[in-house]
Amino acid sequence: MKITANEIKPGMIIEHKNDYWTVLKTQHVKPGKGGAFNQVELKSVTKGTKLNERFRSNENLEKPEIEEKKYNFLYIDGENCHFMDNKNFEQVEIPKSIAGEQHKLLKENLSVSISFMEGKPISIELPINIECTIKSTDVAIKNQTASSSYKPAILDCGVKINVPPFVESGEKIVLDTRTLEYIKRVN
Repeated sequence: MKITANEIKPGMIIEHKNDYWTVLKTQHVKPGKGGAFNQVELKSVTKGTKLNERFRSNENLEKPEIEEKKYNFLYIDGENCHFMDNKNFEQVEIPKSIAGEQHKLLKENLSVSISFMEGKPISIELPINIECTIKSTDVAIKNQTASSSYKPAILDCGVKINVPPFVESGEKIVLDTRTLEYIKRVN
């Protein structure tokens, strides 16, 4: 399916230079002189490499056909993550490399969206917010003046993040899975 460069949005997958790319960021630029263009940051679906590209506004790109299905996470064995479709109980095995760092956030029965292209899985999308428990964190330093000061913490899944000084070990928090940033504390 053909799209123009103006239609490119983050999260979209496009075909460019004989490869498939996930769009990470886009910025529309209208210089004082010359035509407008879209500055796009891309990540290769197959190789994992990044690329910054400029597309003129009237330029056409190819958007591949992608099928998206809902699955529940089952377990991890070695290098693969296993998922099951709740409708027909079909299971699919996906390498950890496709999930990237997010494979550490997978919990039993977590509902995820898996994108397939030509029958092969190409990406896993977790829910935007998930609950995690703080395994350990440093003690807050008294009289810290900066309100934006954060301290390092390790989650129960092994992911390292920064949390506000009032968050303690053992507390539950909500985490943004896209950026791996603290959102709020759960009471």
